[in-house]
Amino acid sequence: MSTDTQDADDDRRKYEFRKVIEDLKEYEGSGTQLVTIYIPPDKQISSVVAHVTQEHSEASNIKSKQTRTNVQDALTSIKDRLRYYDTFPPENGIVIFSGAVDAGGGQTDMVTKVLESPPDPIQSFRYHCDSDFLTEPLESMLSDKGLFGLIVLDRREANVGWLKGKRVDPVKSASSLVPGKQRKGGQSAQRFARLRLEAIDNFYQEVAEMANDLFVPERHDLDGILVGGPSPTKDEFLDGDYLHHELQDHVVGKFDVSYTDESGLYDLVDAAQDVLADQEIMKDKVQMEEFFENLHSGDLATYGFEQTRRNLVMGSVDRLLISEDLRKDVVVFDCDGVEEFEVIDRRHSTPDHECDDGSEAEVQEREDVIEHLMTIAGQRGTETKFISTDFEKGEQLYDAFGGVAGILRYSTGI
Repeated sequence: MSTDTQDADDDRRKYEFRKVIEDLKEYEGSGTQLVTIYIPPDKQISSVVAHVTQEHSEASNIKSKQTRTNVQDALTSIKDRLRYYDTFPPENGIVIFSGAVDAGGGQTDMVTKVLESPPDPIQSFRYHCDSDFLTEPLESMLSDKGLFGLIVLDRREANVGWLKGKRVDPVKSASSLVPGKQRKGGQSAQRFARLRLEAIDNFYQEVAEMANDLFVPERHDLDGILVGGPSPTKDEFLDGDYLHHELQDHVVGKFDVSYTDESGLYDLVDAAQDVLADQEIMKDKVQMEEFFENLHSGDLATYGFEQTRRNLVMGSVDRLLISEDLRKDVVVFDCDGVEEFEVIDRRHSTPDHECDDGSEAEVQEREDVIEHLMTIAGQRGTETKFISTDFEKGEQLYDAFGGVAGILRYSTGI
């Protein structure tokens, strides 16, 4: 399998997991009756069944009849699901969620969801019973990978922060007391120069202290540190060994940037494209820059649900670009044998639809708009790329283009 195909499969699986997690986080149980079990890949299924059987027996001691019944029903449902597996779970393990969730009006619905082969291997067996499902370990697996420390500085100010996956996170800033190059009257040139050098040294120490406080605790998880600023400031800072000795070896590049306020952190990430070539945010930026280039100077770009879908059906879309924040459904209407589509907020009920030809609209289906588009893309050999909103052009995809766009193989005029 090619790297691009593997990335597309990983993106789709992550989206599907993320959607399930969002649904699970909405559920609430009355009392501690929602059961979550994390099963690592090396845990024998028979051992898990024995544990569930034991918990079922112990649940008979729960005083509340309703809670006791709901917990035991959840455990029975989990036990039934475990029968489908052989000696060990699938690759990376299994997570099972089961319980009676609040359905409103004093009613409950029994929900059981099984997530096989999560993005990362499950590290340890966990049994959790509470009023909410335990989703945090899964959410941490879906968080963007890659952790870089960011430092931008000149002799006036400095900012320190993180690049976490696709997100730039400014954390600390400092302003210097370094005097300008022109000395005040009454000061000797030598004294002024000495005081200025002392002020520069003190400021570099302050910046290093900020960086050390932030980065040293995370040094074992760091993928690198990027330093930006004008010359010779960044060179003086690095050559002066101000950073903690365990951070020095993590510096993977220094770059010229014009600004050293918070915006300078974003400029630093842009300047470090070669170093960050394998990081998710750079992959997203490359896709969006190609889209905008085609949009402004050619006819190999499409955007919006309707136009993009039509191009997908024609097989003209090379890459489908979907915003990670898109949470909408598409309703397919039958208008006297002609399909018409309407995209709506996932939380809203299915609307009435007026057919273009005035005929009566009949609802054919309603589904997640991303699943709808990805199904067509898969049938046409089109790659799907999920785009973060944690940078300007990613935000534009969501806000200005409805979260859906595409880069075309050839012009269609649509």
